[in-house]
Amino acid sequence: MTVFRNSDHRRMPWKNGGGETVEIAVFPADASMETFGWRISMASVATDGPFSVFPGVDRTLSILDGHGMVLDISGRAPVTLTARDAPHAFPADAATEATLVDGAITDLNVMTRRGAFVHAVERRVIDGATAVQRHGGTQMLLSLGHLSVGPVRLGRLDAMLLDSDVALTADEPVTVYLIRIDAV
Repeated sequence: MTVFRNSDHRRMPWKNGGGETVEIAVFPADASMETFGWRISMASVATDGPFSVFPGVDRTLSILDGHGMVLDISGRAPVTLTARDAPHAFPADAATEATLVDGAITDLNVMTRRGAFVHAVERRVIDGATAVQRHGGTQMLLSLGHLSVGPVRLGRLDAMLLDSDVALTADEPVTVYLIRIDAV
């Protein structure tokens, strides 16, 4: 199992220059913003404004911290997302405006190149011990707290690629995001 420690995540400017993104993992490993097959990242959003546009890409957004944001996605009714809500999927090439509910937020972005990959993001709360079964393709776990994955201890915002069935153990409730990516 490959561990991605929060302290090692790659930080870079947003594609539209409006903030900073924290890249957890990208495929292929040397891919740019224009050439990735899939990308998992976090962003701190401190002001209202437009999302970066990624032609031919599908995106799922989850709120990790803060009071949330309202997404106004072209062709859809506005949706309010908070840290308690399920991840929200939408096309990354649709014009999207974000309005913060009450102050800055941190979000999780999972993006896949349409026609090459598909993805699903699930929010779970782990309290005690639970098993996660291996899924074909790429499977990653992002932890929002302290969690044991078999013999490995994860801290806040650490991630791990899962290559087998695993047992998750938390001494107190911990929110995790399970990300599955499959080739088309």
